[in-house]
Amino acid sequence: MTDSPETHIQVLIARGSDRPVSKMQRWLLAQQETSSSEDTEGDIDGTKPTRRAGSHWFQVMCLTGVDYFSTLGYQPAIAALAAGLLSPFATIVLVLLTLLGALPVYRKVAGKSFRGEGSISIMERLLPWWTGKLFVLVMLGFAATDFIITITLSAADASAHLIFNPFVTGLDGDAVIITLILIAILGAVFLAGFREAIGIAVALVVTYVALNIVVIGVGIVHVIEHASLVPDWWSALLTQNGNPIMMAAVALLVFPKLALGMSGFETGVAVMPQIRGEKDVPSIIPVARIAGAKRLLTTAALTMSVLLITSSFVTTLLIPQQEFQPGGQANGRALAFLAHEYLGNGFGTVYDISTILILWFAGASAMAGLLNLVPRYLPRYGMAPQWAALSRPLVIVFTSIAFIITLIFQANVDAQAGAYATGVLVLMTSAALAASLIARREGKRAQFWGFSIITAVFVYTTAVNIIERPDGVRIAAVFIGAIIVVSLFSRVQRSFQLRSKTVTFDSAANGFLFADADSTGLIALIAHEPHGGSDTQEYQKKSRDERRLNNMPASSPRLFIEVTVTDSSEFMQDLLVQGKIHSGHRVLEVTGSAVPNVLAAVLLAIRNEYGVIPDIYFDWSEGGPIANMGRFLVTGAGEVAPVTREVLRQSEPNTSRRPRLHVS
Repeated sequence: MTDSPETHIQVLIARGSDRPVSKMQRWLLAQQETSSSEDTEGDIDGTKPTRRAGSHWFQVMCLTGVDYFSTLGYQPAIAALAAGLLSPFATIVLVLLTLLGALPVYRKVAGKSFRGEGSISIMERLLPWWTGKLFVLVMLGFAATDFIITITLSAADASAHLIFNPFVTGLDGDAVIITLILIAILGAVFLAGFREAIGIAVALVVTYVALNIVVIGVGIVHVIEHASLVPDWWSALLTQNGNPIMMAAVALLVFPKLALGMSGFETGVAVMPQIRGEKDVPSIIPVARIAGAKRLLTTAALTMSVLLITSSFVTTLLIPQQEFQPGGQANGRALAFLAHEYLGNGFGTVYDISTILILWFAGASAMAGLLNLVPRYLPRYGMAPQWAALSRPLVIVFTSIAFIITLIFQANVDAQAGAYATGVLVLMTSAALAASLIARREGKRAQFWGFSIITAVFVYTTAVNIIERPDGVRIAAVFIGAIIVVSLFSRVQRSFQLRSKTVTFDSAANGFLFADADSTGLIALIAHEPHGGSDTQEYQKKSRDERRLNNMPASSPRLFIEVTVTDSSEFMQDLLVQGKIHSGHRVLEVTGSAVPNVLAAVLLAIRNEYGVIPDIYFDWSEGGPIANMGRFLVTGAGEVAPVTREVLRQSEPNTSRRPRLHVS
């Protein structure tokens, strides 16, 4: 017996893990660390040592900026295609929603999810039991849509910039092949291990934003020098729409098609753990990290708002509308068109290279987001195979899905815009709802009504986008359906696994077990269903029944064990075994998600900790076996004795070392 009060229950990657494993299997199952998945300060509760100081908020802004700012590569062209000459007005509506809606919402979310969990985690905490888990699964489907389409759309737009470059010839019609190659390179980089993302992001974002400022600035100068451009544009608008009021109404109707211009907020919250926090010991609420995240979100939103409005203005006035149509020179690359047109092919090529790199890296940011998001939830819920917590198998899965999406959409940027916007808008609607619920709990009525209005606006925007471009919700539905089916199958398949990472005995429980092991060499537990009281007669009757029906030795001390199910929808938990005295009877109390799995974990921990193979005594449960199994899967109770035995059988193949069960 060891003196440590804590026992770690190891969960193997698969049964039969003692079989020979090939080099390929070892490589696939080796855990990787990416810079996106590290917590730069260790756990915020201070239980782990600080690993590194983190990065300045501006540097981390560039990490989210490769997703957010890279949309300038295709956003002006998509806006012009969707809104025509009204593109600047529709963009202004989008910017107002960004600054007055999305920005306040995500500043609120940042204060409540400083580990980078985002609104999904907040809603999980606000919604009880299986409702929260189902909500998370649905949101994961939309998040997968957002991130996967980010990979495929960005790679498709990068291929368009490459194909239309005047120095590149002979690639017409090869957009799909080039896009697949870019995605394959992305997957290969992540399989090798992706590091130093922030340093690369800073270089790419600073260069790309600077080049865009030059292109937009030259475009504005050209508009000023040609005084007739603005009156001609305004005259065309009046001809099309009649009056400014009608223009505003049409802009309000079409702006949902531009919603992918708000794509960076969810990523901005996800990268929060990278921000440098407190200089000393991390606090419970890392104020410095939260403040840095809010500066990040505000600076990114203001910068992007200026770039969106000015880019939409110059591209609408300087590029003929037919060039935005499919096959046109400005389709998916409006600013690149201006760079070549007004600054020459040399500068335009530099701009193309910068755009291709940042669009490719936006895919890297999305891949990192997926690798951070999926392992955070599904393995913890027991709703994924255990390899889903590892990077390389997930990279292969996500890359394969990206291939399929690219082939379905034939690397068409415009065709994927609706799906991208759907994922972005649903996540933003979730964030707005979370912010309003938080404000309500905090008793801040003004904030609650403000966030509720923002939620309603996002609901409208999402609904319009889904109605006009249903591809996004169709793709999301496929992801959601696949996630739910795989999750439920995995949950059932993993039901008989140990579901506890650690088992800790408090001083009283340790005293009970040590005394029994030392005095008699036996540890005998009586499984007792807790009823919230300490009825002496109930404990005495239970003890007599076990001695009479189960032939429990008279010399065995009586030690009861009671498991209280808190949230049966949880899967992996840390267990605390507490020793209590109820009316003179010794009781071990444990809380967990499933009675049989908790009992099995405690029994194995007792064996490992005290060097005694324990016995446990049960009564048969009432009810049919099928109904009881259903109760176990949903509520964590049901037919306790047989399931406990099965969990022990799968966890300990050596029968001589397996805890003994007795059932009457």
